[in-house]
Amino acid sequence: MHVGIIMDGNGRWATRRGLARLIGHKRGAAQVKKIVKICPRLGVKTLTLYAFSTENWKRAAHEIEGLMKLFRGYLANNLVELHEKNVCVRFIGDPTALSPEILVLMERLRSLTENNTGLQLNIAINYGGRDELVRAAKAIAAEVASGDLTIDEITEGRFSRFLDTGVQNDPDLIIRTAGEMRLSNFMTWQSAYSELAFLQESWPEFTPEVFEETLENFHSRTRQFGAVVPKQPELAK
Repeated sequence: MHVGIIMDGNGRWATRRGLARLIGHKRGAAQVKKIVKICPRLGVKTLTLYAFSTENWKRAAHEIEGLMKLFRGYLANNLVELHEKNVCVRFIGDPTALSPEILVLMERLRSLTENNTGLQLNIAINYGGRDELVRAAKAIAAEVASGDLTIDEITEGRFSRFLDTGVQNDPDLIIRTAGEMRLSNFMTWQSAYSELAFLQESWPEFTPEVFEETLENFHSRTRQFGAVVPKQPELAK
């Protein structure tokens, strides 16, 4: 099972309590560790977390710096534990705008955990669904121009391999916290048939118990993928 989470509401959670927005982001970072830990017990094989979007650069400079500091701390402080828990970490998004220090930490974590066979953890940083599609289209165009690919060979399956998620399965469920009911440029291609869950709880309030309840609701749904599933006739008594 693949679950994507839009971790929203950290700043608003803090503001409602009279705290600095960065306090909310720190609380949210602590929640990440709890959610990653519980995934294997809940049957989640792949978890994609929307950490920082391409649009988040529009925030105040001091908030961006605080977020990047938190991200550096998460990468540095959780490297060993993630590896010991057999988590395979992958980063999706455009890394070119990130600082060299963060890039070094990202590569260190990726390379250390790449052969792990447990939870696949995708961290989306400087990620945008439309940007991902543009980058994929450019890569395909380059292969066509070089003669390595023909136009007729471009199928949905082949196109998806040029995305940041590569050959991974599309998310079965996408969760967004904090009451907003939109995907905000998250996994634009991959979410075509994902189930959606919009929760009122802010990300700092998204406990393992709330996660488990959300998954229970998901498992009660009937997924049809655009097809009509005929109702089974009742057996004659």
